[in-house]
Amino acid sequence: MPKTALELTAQEWQAYQPGAAHAARGQAALAQVAERRRQAWGVARQAAELLRREFGANRVVVFGSLAHGAGYGLWSDVDLAAWGIPSDHFYRAVAAVTGLSSEHKIDLLDLETCKPALRRVVELEGVEV
Repeated sequence: MPKTALELTAQEWQAYQPGAAHAARGQAALAQVAERRRQAWGVARQAAELLRREFGANRVVVFGSLAHGAGYGLWSDVDLAAWGIPSDHFYRAVAAVTGLSSEHKIDLLDLETCKPALRRVVELEGVEV
């Protein structure tokens, strides 16, 4: 028969430890996010290589939560910005990097059409790959 917390013996309290189970779940979730972030960096490097090789990009940076880690979670995407891609090839480049991963959504920023404030954020906080 189940007991309430007040009915547990000292020995039962030691075995119970709900905080330990909660901490273990939290550590597992953190490990899962860390592994997903590691994989996302691999996808970002693969995309940068493709953008340089196939589309003439001369600089590629990661920005957003992947770049700085704050707010990165299981559903975060890979935000990229590239310089040097001719405007008439940009949407082909988007299609190419979008198809690299079924696990990670990739967004490629068009620096020619984005707002100046966003461009400044990318230039200040972006991590080159």
